[in-house]
Amino acid sequence: MWFGKIIGGVLGFSMGGPFGAALGAVGGHFFDNAVSKFQQQLSPEQRQQAEQVFFNTVFTLMGYVAKADGRVSEEEVAQTEAIMTQMGLGAAHRQDAIALFKKGSQADFSIDETMVAFNEFARRLPSLRQTLLNYVITMAMADGVIDEKEEASLALIAEKMGISAFAFKHVIAMLKAQGQFHQYQHAGAGQAKPSENEIALAYEALGVNEEVSDAALKKAYRKLMSENHPDKLAGQGVPDDMIKMATEKSQDIQTAYDLLKKHRKETTTDAAA
Repeated sequence: MWFGKIIGGVLGFSMGGPFGAALGAVGGHFFDNAVSKFQQQLSPEQRQQAEQVFFNTVFTLMGYVAKADGRVSEEEVAQTEAIMTQMGLGAAHRQDAIALFKKGSQADFSIDETMVAFNEFARRLPSLRQTLLNYVITMAMADGVIDEKEEASLALIAEKMGISAFAFKHVIAMLKAQGQFHQYQHAGAGQAKPSENEIALAYEALGVNEEVSDAALKKAYRKLMSENHPDKLAGQGVPDDMIKMATEKSQDIQTAYDLLKKHRKETTTDAAA
């Protein structure tokens, strides 16, 4: 299935840089796997409807979040157009996407109708709710900043899908940290000793806190590597260009874990001295 992989790669592309593309490609891959399982129970007509529901929801919520600060900026419009171009949308689908984006950005837009339709679609596959949340958070991070109004809109989307405030905060913090850690690694390449900020970002990038045990840290690392490992993605049919993007995210996860292992070992040695 091509739909999820294209959307995933495009959403990642919108963040800029290989990290974002890797995040989007992996997300798109898991959407494909999830929908493939779901579609085994559906007729061809129902499968087409399922893809359309996800397409409609993504572009409508893109407009909704873009309007969160009161207006849709020229940069946000240009960004959306770049996404459509990268997706290779035909004229008809491009017009559909533009109409959906505009619908979501209208002052009188009701999020309830959109979320009810999506939740009904995802009723037999609850994991798609988390996938959708990851997509809209990724879009909001495109400019590197999520302001208070955007975060409030994202929190409402999560709430409408039954995702707890705690889970929402955890996901948004981890996605932010992964992007920042990637940038930090490239900006500070060659540093002899990691800074406290880099250590903190490494923990956040793995979705854990500094008090976590070595065993729990390893478990979090293995989970993320399992989700993003290039060999696993290749075996599941991810295109070569997206595997290259996913490789960089796996490398960042590996770097974060290695950094924390070394830091913990040195800290333990210093404490024992």
